[in-house]
Amino acid sequence: MNNANEIYAIKRVSLDKTDAETMSGYMNEIALLKRLSGNSRIIKLVDSEVKPGPGGTKGHLMLVMECGEIDFARLLQEQQKEPLNMVWVAYYWQQMLQAVQVIHEEKIVHSDLKPANFVLVRGQLKLIDFGIANAIANDTTNIQRDHQIGTVNYMSPETIELPDGMRRLKVGRPSDVWSLGCILYQMVYGHPPFQHLSVYQKMKAIPDAAHVIEFPEYATPTLRSGSTGSPPKKLDHLRRRVPVYVIACMKKCLSRNPKERVTIPELLEQEWLGVKEVPEPPRKPELAEDETIINPYYMRQLLQYGIRLGQQPNSGDMSLDDLLREATRLVAELKAIT
Repeated sequence: MNNANEIYAIKRVSLDKTDAETMSGYMNEIALLKRLSGNSRIIKLVDSEVKPGPGGTKGHLMLVMECGEIDFARLLQEQQKEPLNMVWVAYYWQQMLQAVQVIHEEKIVHSDLKPANFVLVRGQLKLIDFGIANAIANDTTNIQRDHQIGTVNYMSPETIELPDGMRRLKVGRPSDVWSLGCILYQMVYGHPPFQHLSVYQKMKAIPDAAHVIEFPEYATPTLRSGSTGSPPKKLDHLRRRVPVYVIACMKKCLSRNPKERVTIPELLEQEWLGVKEVPEPPRKPELAEDETIINPYYMRQLLQYGIRLGQQPNSGDMSLDDLLREATRLVAELKAIT
């Protein structure tokens, strides 16, 4: 916690149990977070330090970062028992796209996009965990990898498929778009598209063009069963039709050919993300207890009443107090009506 009572998160890594490749990942994360500093959709790195350990041990790597209230994976778990809410989906999907657009503009491919790598910080979604992200060389559109990376449920076909058996994997911006498509699928249907398969089956199905990805017409919320191993209960009474434009969006993200996949700028331009600003209603002026606002119609009634009152034979005998009481009574009646 700092002087402004802001709470920070500390990432503490024991270097004694860290191999060279993992350490390289942490150093890469620090470098990328520093490079992306100042972007509101990227988690903020406050400070980092290597603390040497006692007796010649390697010690610890310490990262001080913005503290997220909840990660998006947990938020999805809470939401999956609720009926499909397209306002909710559009709100967070747009923020995800904005976050990934930031790193793509910096020629960075994240390579491990999944719900747990987005966190809410003061209600705003931010991208975290750049341990396996890599920068794209200036004269290329892809980065080369020697081995598969990422989380299987969200891995793109090109990160799984090994052309000619031994060629290095080419991963570019479209790989992140595929992962985002899997997240959008989960936001809509409550689970990623290959969730029902075993790990081996997923590795076979994701790059297989013959394996058809289902896009049901309806989204049905589920409720987790209390007993271990039991399937979640479907809440059929809460099912909602999925808009055709959202299904089209998911299909464009989940094209197995990276060159045919939609881009982040194109996704951000889709009309269903556009939330029109609703103008604030005019604020009512603060009035005293004996004041009110009346429209022209009731004002005309008040004037007509006053004229009629003045034309009565005994109106000249009314005192100022009587006139005030009569006016107050009439205003109260009009106030009740308006």
